[in-house]
Amino acid sequence: MAELRQIAFYGKGGIGKSTTSQNTLAALADMGQKILIVGCDPKADSTRLILHAKAQDTILSLAAEAGSVEDLELEQVMKTGYKDIRCVESGGPEPGVGCAGRGVITSINFLEEEGAYEDIDYVSYDVLGDVVCGGFAMPIRENKAQEIYIVMSGEMMAMYAANNISKGILKYANSGGVRLGGLVCNERQTDKELELSEALAAKLGTKLIHFVPRDNVVQHAELRRMTVMEYAPESKQAEEYRTLARKIHENGGKGTIPTPITMDELEDLLMEHGIMKRVDESIVGQSAASAVA
Repeated sequence: MAELRQIAFYGKGGIGKSTTSQNTLAALADMGQKILIVGCDPKADSTRLILHAKAQDTILSLAAEAGSVEDLELEQVMKTGYKDIRCVESGGPEPGVGCAGRGVITSINFLEEEGAYEDIDYVSYDVLGDVVCGGFAMPIRENKAQEIYIVMSGEMMAMYAANNISKGILKYANSGGVRLGGLVCNERQTDKELELSEALAAKLGTKLIHFVPRDNVVQHAELRRMTVMEYAPESKQAEEYRTLARKIHENGGKGTIPTPITMDELEDLLMEHGIMKRVDESIVGQSAASAVA
C-alpha cells in the first residue's frame, strides 16, 4: 500500500481555497485515490460541494449535543460523498467566543484515535487564513500535514497572506518536517497575475504548481453545491483541475523549506512588474482624482 499523503490547502479568506481544494480532491478521486477531507474552517464549508450539502454537522457541534467528543462514534461525524470521498468538519465555537483552533486540534486527535486515517491515500486539511492563530497552524505545527499548498492570486493581500503562511511553514520545517508543496494561483484577472505568481513562487523558493483560470462554470457548479468535476466533467475547467491534481500527485516528496520575504521586498516585486510605482511619501493618502490634477 502506498504511503499516506497528508496535504493541506491554506489561503486567505475569500480566495477560493475551499472551491479549489474540493475540485482538486474530486479530480484525485477520479484518478482512483482514496480521499479524506478534514475541514478546519469554522464556516464548515470545506466539504459542501462533495456532499451536496449547505454545511456538514461538525465534530464540535455534535460533541456539544452528545456531552463530549468521547461520546461520539466515527460514523456520526464522517459522511461520504462524491467518489466515496470521506468528509469531516472540525467546526468551531460560537462567533466571538473561544478559540476556533480548538476544533482543529480536537478533531484531528479524535480522527486519529478512531482509525479514520486507515485505508486511504490522501488526508487533506482545508485551513482558514494566514496562520496568525496557533490552532489553525496545528496541521503544520504537529506535523500532521507534510505538504502545504497555498491558494493565492495576483492581488497584493493574497500574496501577503501566502508569504505569511510561508513564515509559519518555515517556523516548523526543521522540527516537524513540513514542506511547502507550491503555490496555486486562483485567477482574479488582475494585471500581470501569472508573472507575479511565478515571481513570488521563485522568491519563496518554491514553484507555481498551477494557474487556475477564472471560469463562470465554477459558479454554476457551486450554485448546485457540486464540484465542476461532477457538474461539467467535460469542460475546460474540469481539465484544469485534473491537471492540478496530477501535478500534486506527482509532487510527493518534492516540497521545499520556504524563504519568506519582507513587506518591502513584496512591494519591490510589485514595482518590478509595474503594478506599483516606487513609493513617494508625498502621494500617500491622495485619491486618483487629486493625483491626476
